[in-house]
Amino acid sequence: MVTSEFHTFIPTVLKACVEASEAIMQIYQTDFDPSIKMDGSPVTKADLLSNAIIKKALDQTEIPGIMEEIHNSSFEDRKQWKSVWIVDPLDGTKEFIKKNGEFAICIALVHENQPVLGFITSPVSEEILIGGQGVAPAVIPFEAINDPEKWKTISPKTEVNKPLQIAGSRSHHSGTELKFNQSMREFFGEVQFVKKGSALKFFDIALGKADVYPRFAPTMEWDIAAGQAIVEALGGTVEHAETGKSLIYNKENLYNPYFIVKSKAVIDRLKK
Repeated sequence: MVTSEFHTFIPTVLKACVEASEAIMQIYQTDFDPSIKMDGSPVTKADLLSNAIIKKALDQTEIPGIMEEIHNSSFEDRKQWKSVWIVDPLDGTKEFIKKNGEFAICIALVHENQPVLGFITSPVSEEILIGGQGVAPAVIPFEAINDPEKWKTISPKTEVNKPLQIAGSRSHHSGTELKFNQSMREFFGEVQFVKKGSALKFFDIALGKADVYPRFAPTMEWDIAAGQAIVEALGGTVEHAETGKSLIYNKENLYNPYFIVKSKAVIDRLKK
């Protein structure tokens, strides 16, 4: 269980989410030019500015961080860290460049390799999805970050959708994913697909608009750590696709294994 000290960081993170979102949206409304990083992925001024805003805020907590847009510490140093922030300052850069609105900010606090607090922000809808150990999952409008009475608390759905709603990437697909989808069809009957970019898929899982999210394509720790903290707070799981174990973080290799996100309703139904 996390310490109460971690919960004192929530106002700082919420404020950073709003400030970073405002900076992102200012650039989003201009004719920006993306660049290409060494790994071939795109990056924009919005990624870098959001990264700087969030890093400055998180530095106040005196907990180290792993962030997409910085040169991260070696594993020799990182493996000594008991707690760490894991941050994607602009998840869904490809969607940002396409200007389809499907991008997010992801911030997770990981303690002893497990995500214990998660924040996923939609700059477009001006909402923050929050949840974790000892933190009731909720959707927070930007204007209410300082007024918890206006936070929209989420409870897990007790039944799966009919037809079953499978969340998926708008930009990444694989043959293994198709096989998984067929297995869901055989168990649950008719299925439908909810295609969306970035970690906004976790909004759909948390709000009960989607039931399961398989991912059989490369992702990094900062893409899903926040989502895992929130899904687990709602009784769901983010499992290694082969072992069925919960994903862990601050690994030597920051790539995730293939994984499957299941809502509590799906887990309960599969047990019957």
